[in-house]
Amino acid sequence: MRSPLHMTLAALGGAAVLAAPALAQDRNPTYAKARAQGEVGEQPDGYLGIVGAADDTLRGVVDDINIKRRAVYIDGAQKNAATLEAYAFAAGCTAIRRTVPGEKYRAPDGSWQTRTNDAPVLDPRCPKG
Repeated sequence: MRSPLHMTLAALGGAAVLAAPALAQDRNPTYAKARAQGEVGEQPDGYLGIVGAADDTLRGVVDDINIKRRAVYIDGAQKNAATLEAYAFAAGCTAIRRTVPGEKYRAPDGSWQTRTNDAPVLDPRCPKG
């Protein structure tokens, strides 16, 4: 029997994809540099994470991006009759899929990984896509 989360994630597979492109436009120079240097990465929960230590400027940028993401996720969850957590998780799966070689992402075991030319390691609950 499939769990309610699994069924919700499957239904949101396409919906979460729509949120991710808008988030990509949110890149400012500090974010772009940090992403390129592996100081930040995508997480399965849909939010940007800091890899290691960070200064106050980078923390502020990451917090700002995550606040904006949460607003997008709240709207998307309401429009799709989903929970915030399920919608954000589906968006996180999409964001991790969209990383490019050299970028960081958090693997299901909690470790930070650097994307290679291979597909990233995704949580098995991620919608197929």
